[in-house]
Amino acid sequence: MSDVRYDEGGGKGRYFIERPEGVAELVLSLSSPRLVIAEHTEVPTALEGQGLARLLLDALLADAREKGFRIVPLCPYVNAQRRRHPEWAELFSG
Repeated sequence: MSDVRYDEGGGKGRYFIERPEGVAELVLSLSSPRLVIAEHTEVPTALEGQGLARLLLDALLADAREKGFRIVPLCPYVNAQRRRHPEWAELFSG
């Protein structure tokens, strides 16, 4: 996950990976220190198929475990992955 960086400000956060072809990102709303809303994941067409969305999600999951917050999976990608991985259930709200 060394490519993944995190940035926040104004009640929003994002995990992102910068490449010459563009920026892949997973955008969050920071509801509280205990709850974040995964709003959307975007990967530029030129970067699709490289597993970048999963790297971004893995970084979010690792932070949720470490910092003790729960995730509201508004983003369709995050929600689909949550459904495929019932072992992550304790990290999600709703």
